[in-house]
Parts: sequence; structure tokens; C-alpha cells
Amino acid sequence: MTTEVKRLIQVRTDKGARFKRDGYGKKRQLSDSWRKPRGQHNKQREQKKAKGALPKPGFGSPVAVRGMHPSGFFEVLVTSLKDLEGLDPKTQAVRLGATVGTRKRMVIQEQAIAAGLKVLNARVVRTTKAKPARIKPVKKGEGEEKPEKKAPAKAKAAAPAKKTVKKTPAKPKAEKKAETAEKKPEKAPAKKTAAKPKAVKKAEKKPEKAPAKKTAAKPKAGKPAEAKPKTAAKTKAKTTKSGVKKNE
Repeated sequence: MTTEVKRLIQVRTDKGARFKRDGYGKKRQLSDSWRKPRGQHNKQREQKKAKGALPKPGFGSPVAVRGMHPSGFFEVLVTSLKDLEGLDPKTQAVRLGATVGTRKRMVIQEQAIAAGLKVLNARVVRTTKAKPARIKPVKKGEGEEKPEKKAPAKAKAAAPAKKTVKKTPAKPKAEKKAETAEKKPEKAPAKKTAAKPKAVKKAEKKPEKAPAKKTAAKPKAGKPAEAKPKTAAKTKAKTTKSGVKKNE
């Protein structure tokens, strides 16, 4: 972009003429696109202060820069690859249409950049990363060889080796048994002495209980002796009734 084009663009911006429709800020359905006020009592039509300017000669931009993009290129709307043919990359820039899909958009954008054309609404398409496949948790024992059968064989092979090692020191065990046999008689007399007083105590307690039982048995034997006089009384009664004293 030359210095003269830059200067003309700056002149266009300094004028700052932006004509807006009257009442666009009062109602939502009204846009700011220009409409000429035609009302009989319209303040903008009557050019009242602070009601907005009307388009008049003098507000227009320079002819060399009229319709030019601020970047210094003239826009060209592109919707297909055929529209790229015959475009000048020095004075024209490309604007991709909104109706173009992302798949065709990427192709047209790459062709325009390869041809040296400037894309005013270039878009970076984010490539979605493929999600990694879910790995199912492998259960124990699935797809693995079970070496459980071989393990017992190794244990059996190792067992006899341990037994042979234990059998070799057989003499020390016999010596230990002999020592224990010698020590046992020393402990035996101590146990006998402890057992004697128990027997003595039992013998002492028995004679004490025996006389008590004999004393209780004597009155039982005396009861039949008391029964004898009863028989004598009966005989006496018999003699008295008959009037004969046989006992005499």
C-alpha cells in the first residue's frame, strides 16, 4: 500500500460520517441502517441540534479509496474455487462466504494463500484429537499360562534335601535325651515330699469323723430295748382279764 493510499484512507476516517436511522436506539426492532426521515414533525429532518446529520455533498470519501478495505485491498467475495481465477493479489483480497462449509473452506483458503492472495477472514480449524480406545481390564488368569502344576514338583524335589540335612545331626538329640533323663530323678523326690503331707492330712481327718458316726448310731440300737416293756404290759393285761397270774 502506497503512501498516497494511506493518506486518502486517513482523510476518509477523519470525516467520520456515520449516518444512522432516526430512533434506532428507542426501539429494538429498528436497525441502525440509514433511512431518510420523512415525518412532518421529525427533528432530524428539520436538522435540529444533536439529532444526527443528513447525508450531503462533502461527506463522501475520495474516489481513489472509495469502497476500499482499511488494509488497502478491494474485497472480493469467494464461494468456490472458480471465483479465485483472474484475481490480482496486489490490489484484491479474498473474503470467504459464510455459506461455505469447513471442508471446502479449508480447500479454498489453501488455494488462495498458495496463489498469494490475502484472506481477510482466514480461519484456523482445530483438528479434534482421536480419543484413545478404552482398554478393558484383564482379569487374573485370562490369557496367561498357569504354572501352578509345576510348583508342587519343585517343592517335592526340595523337601528330601531338607530332610537329609536334618537327619545328619541325630547324635546331639540322643545326648540331649540322656541329659534330660539324668535331670528327671532329681525333680522326682521333690514331688514325693510334697505328696506325703496330703496323705497325712487325709488320715488325720478320717478318725475324727468315725466316732461322730458311732455316737449317732447308739440311740438307734436303744429303741428296741424300750419296746420290750410294751410286750410285758400286754401280757400283764391278759392275765388280769382272765384272773389268772401265769407269770407268778
